[in-house]
Amino acid sequence: MRPYILETRHLSKRFKRQQAVADVSLKIPKGTVYGLLGPNGAGKTTTLKMITGLLRPSEGEILVGGKPWERRHLERIGALIEAPALYGNLTARENLMVHAKLLRLPAQRIEELLGTVDLQETRSKKASQFSLGMKQRLGIAIALLNQPELLILDEPTNGLDPLGIQELRELIRSFPGQGITVILSSHILSEVEQIADHIGIISGGRLGYESEIHTGEDLEALFMQVVARNREQAGVQHA
Repeated sequence: MRPYILETRHLSKRFKRQQAVADVSLKIPKGTVYGLLGPNGAGKTTTLKMITGLLRPSEGEILVGGKPWERRHLERIGALIEAPALYGNLTARENLMVHAKLLRLPAQRIEELLGTVDLQETRSKKASQFSLGMKQRLGIAIALLNQPELLILDEPTNGLDPLGIQELRELIRSFPGQGITVILSSHILSEVEQIADHIGIISGGRLGYESEIHTGEDLEALFMQVVARNREQAGVQHA
């Protein structure tokens, strides 16, 4: 059995009267791609923001390598949540240099990362001229600057054309071989099925299912079943 690189225990988040995430307990095996699957508004991004310290949980705890989450653990985590933070007037190389300086990291890895995300030939092209797929890949390169053990990607294929999706899929699948565990959130069943080893299905802020993906499993039927059950339970609680 693989050790867990990250766990959440009864993680919850409320915004005034709105319960965005409720009692979510995730177990992320080390060296895998974990797909956090759910419809839009299910609580995926809120959960990931709590893991990365962008939001403070209302309840519950987060464990990194079996130890309670501390800010120092962010040194082991890279994240691309929502749109990548890019300087449009700078090249890919210059963007990486700026972020390396902000993080006080050596610049030696920049050329390596440009090769990893296939942007080494962009030369003097400004980020504002990049396609959406190129911007996403540059955002991933920035997230990889600190050589993370855990990479968190929030809906990374949103808006990409089929070629961009294929390129990003191959890139993400390569990370476990480099010692990087990936948490990938998505509402697209086919994407998660092709990329992930493990899945968690979240709906209405609640985790309704978590398991390794099994060959021949009808993921769509499972997804619909979990979403329907969560909605039914939420209806009973509010009745």
